[in-house]
Amino acid sequence: MRGIKSHLRQLLVGCVFGSFGCTPTKSFLDERFPPPGGTERSPQSRETPEALRVRKPPESLPPRFHGPVVPAGGQNLPALAALEQSQPAVVDEFVQLAVTRNPRLARATIAIDAAQGRYLQAGLYPNPELAVNWDEIGDRTGPGGIITAPKLTQTIVTGKKLSLSQAVVAREVDQATLELISERYAVIANVRAAFYEAYTLQQRYEVLGELLKLANEAVANGKSLLEAKQIARLDMVQLEVQQQQFRAELQAVAKELPAAYRKLASVTGENGLNVPTVVGTFDGLPSYDLEQTRAAVLASHPDIRTAKVGVDRAQAAVRRAQAEPIPNVSVYAGYIRQYENKSHDGAAGLSMPIPVWNRNQGNIHAAKAELGMAIQSVGRVENELVGRVAAAFQTYAAAQQRAELYRVEILPRATETYELSMKAFKGGQFEYLRVIQAQRAVAEAKLELNKSLGDAWRSAAELSGLLLEDSWPGPLLGVPKGPVVMPMPKPLPPNDGPKK
Repeated sequence: MRGIKSHLRQLLVGCVFGSFGCTPTKSFLDERFPPPGGTERSPQSRETPEALRVRKPPESLPPRFHGPVVPAGGQNLPALAALEQSQPAVVDEFVQLAVTRNPRLARATIAIDAAQGRYLQAGLYPNPELAVNWDEIGDRTGPGGIITAPKLTQTIVTGKKLSLSQAVVAREVDQATLELISERYAVIANVRAAFYEAYTLQQRYEVLGELLKLANEAVANGKSLLEAKQIARLDMVQLEVQQQQFRAELQAVAKELPAAYRKLASVTGENGLNVPTVVGTFDGLPSYDLEQTRAAVLASHPDIRTAKVGVDRAQAAVRRAQAEPIPNVSVYAGYIRQYENKSHDGAAGLSMPIPVWNRNQGNIHAAKAELGMAIQSVGRVENELVGRVAAAFQTYAAAQQRAELYRVEILPRATETYELSMKAFKGGQFEYLRVIQAQRAVAEAKLELNKSLGDAWRSAAELSGLLLEDSWPGPLLGVPKGPVVMPMPKPLPPNDGPKK
């Protein structure tokens, strides 16, 4: 009798301990699927929520992924308030503001917390069940009946299911961490592209303002020349048409600029930010090579890492599904007071399902299919990223080449043509219409140069995000030089008409 009571006592103690999270030993998958942070741990040594919040990134990431990812709350930026008060102007200031205040990064950070919570929950042991039974109430041999109190039931998880479940969710934590890195550089690239879109418009406005000023002077001079009968009415009309074209373009850009500034503010994450102007330069365009860029993106981009971690997750999910048919064991123990025969007794037992009909065949089949999908996703993501690299590089290379030709060849020659036309007009060799045409060619070359430089810098911004570049394009050497324009010769004064 004493031996039976001793066994009952041990069962009761085991059930009570189970209520505080008793778990089986460490999983055999701990080496292949370590918990987040690379720390091996058994279910008995769980991380607290505070420890989970400071979890390190996966050690399998390349060194460039271990750089500081500033929390979206902006807690670690003492100069942030001063930055907002001084109104950001250069591209790095907008990037700095974006990585601390953009809601996309805040959402990605919270997604990591959610995944860490799921990881913690996946390893928790089932709670014990407490029951009180009162049977045979009012029996004539003993009106008090039979009371079983307490009766504790504990489910013993077998097959290392908890460790396998945590292995699945651990990969989700890693994917959420990689998603934060991907979002960070996507935001940075968008801010840089929006900055140079606004800067290009701002430079276009300045170039058009200069051209309109020269066109106004040309119209004023043309009127004097027309009164002196040195030019024909046709030449004067051409001057006025060109003047109105420049004015219309300038007014259109003036309407576009506020929207471009507002777009820059919204991409930064502060849609109410006042952006009166931006300060930058078109000098120092970063140099990229297509094949080197493709190789670097395929080697280190977080989207590819996420897809590969997805394969690990799918493999862990297959193992978890295969372990599901292993039946869990439910044990119970209780104290019984029998008023019929005035005795104090105990009860103990166990139960388990028999996997005869349902051996989790369907879920195992689905998990294996999802593993195949995850493997194919790696190639799909690689192809999509290479497509993005190719599209951005296509625009970048074409715009860079076009801008270089306009800067080195077309604009200087157009300017030289204008100067020669002006000299010929002074010598009475050309009509003033030829001077007007040469002036228009210089204006178009300036505007096309500005457009090409803007396209090149916006494409370079997208490439910088794909390459995870933090320092881009590097520190500015000196004060920005302002709009990329070449001096245009002034129109011929009225008293310098063609010699007769």
